[in-house]
Amino acid sequence: MATSRPYSSHSTAPSAPEMPPQSYDHHHQPPPPPQQHQSYYGQYPTPSPPPSSSSSYGPSGGGFPAGTSPDVIRAFQMVDRDRSGFIDEYELQQALSSGYQRFNLRTIRLLMFLFKNPYDSLRIGPMEFAALWSCLGHWRAVFERFDRDRSGKIDLMELRDALYSLGYAIPPSVLQLLISKYDNGLNFDSFVECGMIVKGLTEKFKEKDPGYRGSATLSYDSFMSLVIPFLVSYD
Repeated sequence: MATSRPYSSHSTAPSAPEMPPQSYDHHHQPPPPPQQHQSYYGQYPTPSPPPSSSSSYGPSGGGFPAGTSPDVIRAFQMVDRDRSGFIDEYELQQALSSGYQRFNLRTIRLLMFLFKNPYDSLRIGPMEFAALWSCLGHWRAVFERFDRDRSGKIDLMELRDALYSLGYAIPPSVLQLLISKYDNGLNFDSFVECGMIVKGLTEKFKEKDPGYRGSATLSYDSFMSLVIPFLVSYD
């Protein structure tokens, strides 16, 4: 099963993202993308090496990354009542409420899936929690930056620019599909859910497109395995 999107360059080298069509918005232009690693999918930061762990926490020996804020550690420990060193989706929902807000359980399950603990798919440990917390801080900053009218919600134009700033040049038809799933724009909870779906699916597709050309050949089984977790895991 072949999946592709047309693009102008015939080179096999990764290309910079195409700018969204000028006719799509006469008033707002996408912000200048970060001058970092480039690919067909957009420009995105070069991954940092994994952080080293601090003192161990819980019987599993998995520790928080060195330099983790005491507030993050405290938020985790407060909900880990059995002191196992792991928390489930309900405990994660409670922990994030102390620093961000009470997220919809559907968003929580998406975060659990994307920040999966390799040893326990139903719970996350300190390393995953610290990475998740840091990621939410970054997405909160993006949300506040592009919520230009300070409505507490992201509209279609703001969503386009926000995703582009994160390295995702999303076609207008896909943006319309994304925004149609939410009533009256996206609040922060919905923005995280929407953005993480875009990020997760893009990363999964890139695994099938090592040349970063924007096309890949997938078997039916591979396609279903790639997409279904994002459709049914969070209800």
